[in-house]
Amino acid sequence: MDLTKVLLVDDHEVVRKGVRALLEGHPGYEVVGEAVDGREAIEKAAQLRPDVVILDVGMPDMNGLEATRQIIKENPQTRVLILTIHDAQYLASEALRAGARGYVLKSDAGAELLEALESLRQNKPFFTPKVAELVLDGFKESQKATKAEGEFSRLTSREAEIVQLLAEGKSSKEIATTLGITLKTVETHRSHIMSKLGVHSMAELVRYAIREKIVDP
Repeated sequence: MDLTKVLLVDDHEVVRKGVRALLEGHPGYEVVGEAVDGREAIEKAAQLRPDVVILDVGMPDMNGLEATRQIIKENPQTRVLILTIHDAQYLASEALRAGARGYVLKSDAGAELLEALESLRQNKPFFTPKVAELVLDGFKESQKATKAEGEFSRLTSREAEIVQLLAEGKSSKEIATTLGITLKTVETHRSHIMSKLGVHSMAELVRYAIREKIVDP
């Protein structure tokens, strides 16, 4: 069987080391690279063309959901497996919408991670029973989406990036440099974001980002 190339993405080195050790102990998998945030993950995925990207949801600079969207957009054949501590229904459903093929909780990783990878290698999705129930509940409730979910779904990909960067305390100038856009463009996006979300201060925006798991508190 051909080696399955894996890219590991997590801002915690101990997690990356643990997953690498697990995979290196089993034939059939090759860890071809590591990244510490979503933006680096996109760059490494484009360079390395991994078969599978294992990534966390809550990461600095760019979260795992936005990274998943962009990785899948640029590399449709790459399968994304979310490995996270978050068991929120909304996040599990959003991961699926973003294009992830699997969702495993870090608390279950020892028993489930290899099974999930094997499933993805066979081009089959994988969700632990707990996560599968969350996703199913999410679809059942799709006609009764909360106001917050509706607000976030109206944000563009670029606006979602800017929300995270603002919530992490970056200035408009720093965001412009990071994203390679003008300061005026950042300010325009910021105005649109505030209007769409119905918030009127940075404190409200930060609370929103934490509540929606866009950033970790």
